[in-house]
Amino acid sequence: MKTDRVSEFTINRLSIYLRCLNLLAASGVTTTSSQVLARQFQLNSAQIRKDLTYFGEFGVRGVGYNVAELRKHLSKILGLGELHRVGIVGAGNLGMALANYRGFDPQYFRVVALFDKDLSRVGETSRSGVFVFHIKDLKPIVARENISIGVICVPAEEAQGVLDLFTDAGITAVLNFAPVRLNAETGVKLKTMDLAISFESLSYFLARTHAGVPEQQPEFLDSESGDKPIPD
Repeated sequence: MKTDRVSEFTINRLSIYLRCLNLLAASGVTTTSSQVLARQFQLNSAQIRKDLTYFGEFGVRGVGYNVAELRKHLSKILGLGELHRVGIVGAGNLGMALANYRGFDPQYFRVVALFDKDLSRVGETSRSGVFVFHIKDLKPIVARENISIGVICVPAEEAQGVLDLFTDAGITAVLNFAPVRLNAETGVKLKTMDLAISFESLSYFLARTHAGVPEQQPEFLDSESGDKPIPD
């Protein structure tokens, strides 16, 4: 396997493929192909084949992929063979919304603790039953609850301090919603979801549309990792 060369864009696409396969399985489909996946879910068949070759040989030429087997392989590649317990710092509107979100597969991701420094929030419980602890108790709660993923839902000026607390508690996978670039230590995977950037991207699209400039669909690939547009 060529996993040392796999980009984050490729990993993101694997998640999309798995979601598509889950839908096929729920519909009773047992076999599929890259062409069928591309046609049904508006993907690129050549890109699908290229992405899968990073991790081995899947499917049979002329037959396609066994949906159940490919789902199993992708789940393993994505580390979905175990439950990941999640802790969120920031029990405001966003933190509570994430704690109550039902879109996470409970087999793989479960929010088990909220943290906040605001004493008026400490001791509360989200609608989904997640308790709000004081931020000073983060390290022992992380150990007790076996938390492996941390989520930052605090103002930008507080985000680096929260990342440092997560790191000190032994958490090496962090999702940041604060609109600021953070410095993570070596060995810590930090992923930032900046909603402002997403809105600005949509604003750019609207501006071009209003100016009469035709919008091209973005390529489903990673330009930074050397991926090139692949004809379908």
